[in-house]
Amino acid sequence: MGKNLVIVESPSKSKTIEKYLGKDFKVVSSKGHICDLATSGKEGLGIDVEHDFKPTYKISKDKKDTVKELKALAKKSDSVYLASDPDREGEAIAWHLARELDLDLDQTKRIIFHEITKPAILEAIKEPTHIDMDLVHSQETRRMLDRIIGFKLSKLLQNKIQSKSAGRVQSVALHLIVLKEKEIKNFKPEEYWTIHADLKKGRQNFEAVLNKVDGKKPKLQKEEQAKDIVQRCQAPFVISSLTNRSKKKQARLPFTTSTLQQEASTKLGFGAKRTMSIAQKLYEGIDLGGQMEGLITYMRSDSTRLSDLFVKDALSYIEQEYGKEYVGKVHAKNSKNSQDAHEAIRPTNILNTPERVKPYLSSEQHRLYSLIYARTVAYLMSDAVFSVTNVKFDCNGCEFAVSGQALTFDGYLKAYSKYEKQKDDLLPELEKGETFHDVPVEAKQHFTEAPARYTEARLIKELEEKSIGRPSTYAMIIDTLQKRDYSQLMQDPDKTTKTKVFFPTEQGILTDEKLQEYFKSVINVEYTANMENTLDEIAEGHIDPIEYMHTFYDEFAPLVEDAYTKMPKKELERVGKVCPECGGELVYRNGKYGKFISCINFPKCRYTENQEEPMNQEQPQEEKLCPNCGAKMVIKKGRYGPFWACSNYPECKTIVPLKEKAKPEPTGEMCPECGHELVKRKSRFGTTFIGCSNYPKCRYIKKETKNK
Repeated sequence: MGKNLVIVESPSKSKTIEKYLGKDFKVVSSKGHICDLATSGKEGLGIDVEHDFKPTYKISKDKKDTVKELKALAKKSDSVYLASDPDREGEAIAWHLARELDLDLDQTKRIIFHEITKPAILEAIKEPTHIDMDLVHSQETRRMLDRIIGFKLSKLLQNKIQSKSAGRVQSVALHLIVLKEKEIKNFKPEEYWTIHADLKKGRQNFEAVLNKVDGKKPKLQKEEQAKDIVQRCQAPFVISSLTNRSKKKQARLPFTTSTLQQEASTKLGFGAKRTMSIAQKLYEGIDLGGQMEGLITYMRSDSTRLSDLFVKDALSYIEQEYGKEYVGKVHAKNSKNSQDAHEAIRPTNILNTPERVKPYLSSEQHRLYSLIYARTVAYLMSDAVFSVTNVKFDCNGCEFAVSGQALTFDGYLKAYSKYEKQKDDLLPELEKGETFHDVPVEAKQHFTEAPARYTEARLIKELEEKSIGRPSTYAMIIDTLQKRDYSQLMQDPDKTTKTKVFFPTEQGILTDEKLQEYFKSVINVEYTANMENTLDEIAEGHIDPIEYMHTFYDEFAPLVEDAYTKMPKKELERVGKVCPECGGELVYRNGKYGKFISCINFPKCRYTENQEEPMNQEQPQEEKLCPNCGAKMVIKKGRYGPFWACSNYPECKTIVPLKEKAKPEPTGEMCPECGHELVKRKSRFGTTFIGCSNYPKCRYIKKETKNK
């Protein structure tokens, strides 16, 4: 072939990059990870714990053909460039590719880019590096920790309390949600009072609030105390202090993964998973009228740094678009934990304004891109300036205060006002020594409020502030907590706001209680944060990963053994029937798709039945063997009803429909839209409707059947 082979992660990314590199390069995709830890060996860990935690990797079943094709292409190519994503996962993917394709690590070229634009790709090709094995070791250590903690704890909880899973980060996030719920339930509201003076000058009313009594901050906890102050303040109000000052407000930093997820949640109503999915497409490339181009830099970043070249172009654009007085400067550096090789999430080209690219984007893509663009531009603009007036009144030894402000220069708000609303709060013209008579004074009763439950944005912020996990994993963690039925994201029935918050379920609370009882030293915020710091140290080559794994395992393994011995087993709920196969009692269990019925003698007896459709003539009870491996098949319940599944799962994943799908029943009528025959169908929810036989080309549904 004689071409240079470039291997990237994403198929859509490969098309974009191949256009940039030209005819001498062939760009193909690995479609993400090609390998993972095997589920063989002791306890199915895929890790030889007794021999320095030696991992066993296995090519994923759905990637065998991909690896075969890549191997053939690599042999025919002059040189191979590994261009997986610029993070630990990407480095591990590059290493797995090199190993499986029999590439020489010293000869194989690793290229890194943070944006998919022609200049960035061409620059990366000019300056290839080698696979960073410290990053690979860090990712490998993280994967082994997740596998050991996840497998061992999940197996324990499934056995003891029927919980579906546990995890290094997942369980700490659940603990935060449960702790918050306990805090709310144990909260006792306390009464307090505030005193308000309703002042008026001309036609304008304004309110001052009691600030001090005889030079001290007041603590008004009883109505009698508040009434005494109101009685005392039946005297004239005299302005004792009046100050005017100018206040500047800086724009917020450019987006990191975490702050993008938070802002997209609060400003756009996007969940973390949705945000990352949209951002991935913006990064990989959008067809801008025949030219594929990545619109944003890499969306997994904890850095707020912007490249000097981008800053130069952006400042020039701001001056041209808004005027010289709006040109700002870089005003912050990265936090000590950020990886400076990355940049913040920003537009790749300042000239790709949201208006210019709108015709090529979906509504969601345009909304998220507009937010990223506005945040980046605003950061490089001058400060907004406010005129602030602070006024203090004296009334018989009681000090009341009021403030007003007005925007005098919009600065960065010129670009960001859509996302950061500002409202002037003006006071009338006032002078020091001015006196107000007959001022109405009112006492208002309040009660302290319980802490707020976590919204998705607040939970993400908490996880990041406490250094729990990595921002790139937050979307998956939040999704897992809901899929495992440990927490629900829903509206608070006691609040008027429509914002959804996390409520732990009964199973979530039980899971957390047991983990805290037996694994408190491991499943906690500090331990998890320290583990993340250690992974960073391994990535920098400062800590030996094998030594760390031994230290961890020597502490963790005895806890698991102790829990198996001491943790009581949750009593299974009886159905009140006996198993038709072995005579044992039938019980309710929690499965992947919810509650189902099975034999109490599992795994010796693998009989199961659907909870909603117990043993009946439609569900065959005859023995059925797996056509793939010959093992016995059992009935399980899926999202769309019961099905036959191989009892040798997960080694064998064969499934067979419980009964043949009913054929559409002809009605004798013709479709008014395309002329094909109308047929009677059954939806996945069990309802019957009449639709076109030409589906999916024609999606006509007869109106009178739609809502049945």
